[in-house]
Parts: sequence; structure tokens; C-alpha cells
Amino acid sequence: MVARVCTHPWEMQTEGFCIAGNLYYVGNKDVSCHLIDTGEGLILLDTAYPQTVYLLLESIRSLGFDPMNIKYIVHSHGHYDHFGGTKALVELTGAKTFLGEEDIKILNECQAMSWANEYGVFFYEKFDVDVPLKDGDIIELGNTKIKTIHSPGHTDGCMSYIFDIEEKNKTYKVGIHGGPGFNTLTDEYLAEYGRDIKNRKIFFETIEKLLEIDVDIFIGAHPGQNDTFGKQDKITKDFNPFIDKSAWIDFLKNHREK
Repeated sequence: MVARVCTHPWEMQTEGFCIAGNLYYVGNKDVSCHLIDTGEGLILLDTAYPQTVYLLLESIRSLGFDPMNIKYIVHSHGHYDHFGGTKALVELTGAKTFLGEEDIKILNECQAMSWANEYGVFFYEKFDVDVPLKDGDIIELGNTKIKTIHSPGHTDGCMSYIFDIEEKNKTYKVGIHGGPGFNTLTDEYLAEYGRDIKNRKIFFETIEKLLEIDVDIFIGAHPGQNDTFGKQDKITKDFNPFIDKSAWIDFLKNHREK
């Protein structure tokens, strides 16, 4: 699938849909992108690959939103499949960009760590980071306040995000772990890029920190992490499977036990 994402991106197409309230899924079959309508502009969480930007724009438009109203682009971490489309979107919309400050070095100094090589492509999508994020920062626009939680391990600057949405006159807390992947914590990867083995310990410490947060709606950095499309198929007028306090806990505990 990895190679075909970049050479046959149209195969990754999927329809955008409302997860709950003002939160929407606008990603593709491989990488999650989420849109928040703040009432004063749109916040886009991750941009996926440069090859799939046209799919992302189509998803946004199909939901009735104008991509030119994207004010903030917030990234989970500094990998090609999550920030590859940002350069094009910034040039199109003028949106302000947010990225964990430790991951800025991937853009400026260590582009080999962007995971582009593993996708069989050359990284060329460098962009300027307007707001380097630190643990505990608040990203605020319109009716939305996103709390950042530094979650290193997958990358040094990986960020998890917590924010509230309104659904049928109820408030729900949304949570996303910005980088739960183990692929950058193998002996081989750590050795190749000179990363400290302590990153594994830090990764699991973050899991414990996130488990302390009460989350109603768990969204994934990739759709397989939270069964995005399986849950989409089960949404009805009276039932929303995304609203499930156990999903966040189960996901994190599963990673803790690996």
C-alpha cells in the first residue's frame, strides 16, 4: 500500500463525514485528517501526503466548507504522511502552521527522518512553522480551545491534542494520540538515526499520562487506530459509536501492553 499511496493516490479516496458536532473526517483511507469548524474559521489537523492534497480539498468542499477558510493547520508530528500536504495548502490558503518544536529539525536539518524515504519518495515539501508547540500550549480559534500534550517517542516533537465539541446540546471531550506508532522505536531505526533508546521509556510514560485524561471521543492519526470507517457505517440518528469512553482507554492500554 505504501508505494501505491504515492503512485495511485486516487485509490485512497473516501468521503468526508461528520464525526460529531463541529468535528469532521476529511482524510483518506490511509491517513486521518480532521476538520474543526470553530465558527471563526477552520482548523485542519494534519494534511496527509502531497499526492493526496486534491482528495483532501475535495473532502472539505463536499462537506460544504471552503478550504480558503482554513486558518490553522495543526500537525500531530513531523512525518511525511502527516505534513506532506502542508506546503501546498499554506500556499493556497495562507493558513498558520503549528508543529511540535522538537520536530522542526526534521524540516530544517534531518529530512531523512520525515519517513519519506520509507515511502519511496524524495522529501521536498518544506514549509515554515509559524507556531512551535510545547507541552500545555493552548491553540484557540473561535469556539475551540485545543490543549497540547507533548507525546514524544514516535518523534521527538509528537503532540497529542484534547479539545471539546458540542453534540446535541452535550459537551464531549475529544482526544487524539499524535503518534502511537512503534516503527520509529525499533533497534534498527534508533541506531540508524542516532536516537536514544530512552525514547521507548518516554513513549510508555506518555501513555500513562494520557490514560489519566477522560476522553469521550477518540480519533486516530490513522483510521485503523480507532476503526474510523467501521464506526462511520454504524452512525444513525440516535446512535454515534464515536462517543465511547472505553475506546481511548482500550487503545492506550493495548499500546502499554505491547
